[in-house]
Amino acid sequence: MPERGQTTEEHRIPKAAEPPGSAALRRTGALVTLVLGGLTAVPPLSMDMYLPALPEVTDALHAPAATIQLTLTACLLGMALGQLVVGPMSDKWGRRRPLLIGLLVYILATAICAFAPTAELLIGFRLLQGLAGAAGIVIARAIVRDLYDGVEMARFFSTLMLISGVAPVVAPLIGGQVLRFTDWRGIFVVLTGVGIALTLLVWRRLPETLAPEKRHSGGTLEALRTMKSLLADRVFTGYMIAGGFAFAALFAYISASPFVIQEIYGASPQTFSLLFGVNSVGLIAAGQLNGKVLVGRVSLNKVLASGLTAITVAATALLLMTSGVFGDVGLFPVAAGLFVLMSAMGLAMPNTQSLALTRTPHAAGSASALLGTTSFLIGAIASPLVGIAGEDTAVPMAVVQLVCAVAAIACFVGLCRPWQQRPTEEADH
Repeated sequence: MPERGQTTEEHRIPKAAEPPGSAALRRTGALVTLVLGGLTAVPPLSMDMYLPALPEVTDALHAPAATIQLTLTACLLGMALGQLVVGPMSDKWGRRRPLLIGLLVYILATAICAFAPTAELLIGFRLLQGLAGAAGIVIARAIVRDLYDGVEMARFFSTLMLISGVAPVVAPLIGGQVLRFTDWRGIFVVLTGVGIALTLLVWRRLPETLAPEKRHSGGTLEALRTMKSLLADRVFTGYMIAGGFAFAALFAYISASPFVIQEIYGASPQTFSLLFGVNSVGLIAAGQLNGKVLVGRVSLNKVLASGLTAITVAATALLLMTSGVFGDVGLFPVAAGLFVLMSAMGLAMPNTQSLALTRTPHAAGSASALLGTTSFLIGAIASPLVGIAGEDTAVPMAVVQLVCAVAAIACFVGLCRPWQQRPTEEADH
């Protein structure tokens, strides 16, 4: 008998049960990639375009750096909690309706952020922006599960990293250039335009992918029971938490790097944007190596283990450098350590998602919500910790990254236990 959550033929959606647009949508791979890539790019766009402006926002709103960092935490927390709501909604009502509602609210919240007069109001509407933006994250993953399976799903997640990975490369560069012509408020104006364009694209080009007979008719209690059954699957939970800690190590870098690179090492906003872009290129390259070369040839568990190990090694090196063990190393060695850490995310993150979602074809929306919420909640906890010792040291960033990397490996080894998984469980990958 298959274990709970294990992929079996009876759990897969029969071709006859698919909505009419699903097969055609699968055939138009470029369109699927563009739309879903745009949806998954919303979080890095919302976060990373804003990063070069963080020091300016602290001055403009007369607030300390720790308070302004809460604008990142609020957005991240909103994305975490929003997924818990939107995921089950998409399993009940289909993918399109919750997605379009979320995008409309995202546009409204982002526009208001552009005119926020105080740090407190900005934090509040960044929370709403995150709550609404969660629709794109969770539903994009669920749509991938609707359309693809096994190796195709793993490869598509890696392809999504190419699209969504471009966002962190381009976003800080755009943010830095916007700051040449206007202030930080102009960044939110640009984000509002991005939300409008994406909403129109989804409205016109993305059909429903969840057949009515595959939807859950129950309410909140059924959604909670579904999530409880998913969490009871030890292996799913292991991948979920391991991915969450890996994401937290990434977000510790996102949250701290503007201050570390600009304030501690004296780089300009444009130099910071360039370094951030280079690191994101490393993530994209590793993701494409994963999807184009490794998937189908190497066990996903082995690739995931390699990625988590590389993250741990990079975090250890960063801690040694920032704590002064090697003396004053300067910006270049620290940037190299961050590059390795970011690149390794391209091996870890898509594989935790693929390995987890393969076990849950019967509740893709709820499973996607749990994956996203866990990642964003752990990231939201890690974010304020990177500034706990002030703006003059990068040690807290490195400590948080190392603790998260070790915790991810512990969850992978202790809960997933890949050496115990039968070969048929990875055959679908």
